[in-house]
Amino acid sequence: QVQLVESGGGSVQAGGALRLSCRFSGYPYMDTCMGWFRQAPGLEREGVAIINSDNSGGRTDYADSVKGRFTISRDKAGNSLLLQMNSLKVEDTAMYFCAAPERRTYCSRGGWGPNNFAYWGQGTQVTVSS
Repeated sequence: QVQLVESGGGSVQAGGALRLSCRFSGYPYMDTCMGWFRQAPGLEREGVAIINSDNSGGRTDYADSVKGRFTISRDKAGNSLLLQMNSLKVEDTAMYFCAAPERRTYCSRGGWGPNNFAYWGQGTQVTVSS
């Protein structure tokens, strides 16, 4: 059974930082594109960042709204997906989800979205106050 479990969310003031982690279990394709998404109340789920496998160069892609502030990576053991969020803004407030595809997938720059991913965590809430 595939499980993705996020952690690291919380409440911070604008300008602060948080580090999200997503632990994978039962997922057979760690060498694939993985991503972080977020959803604010009343809005659609939107992509935040993706990272491709090391075999594919580990290329990353970010939503324009988080470029230069957020960094996606994998832990050295390769079992977790990380999202370092710096210079947080009030508009970053949302539920954050990690996601993985049904099979090995390469995510091209600008060519990925929620429909590319089959497995999702339960989410971790990030709240940024002014």
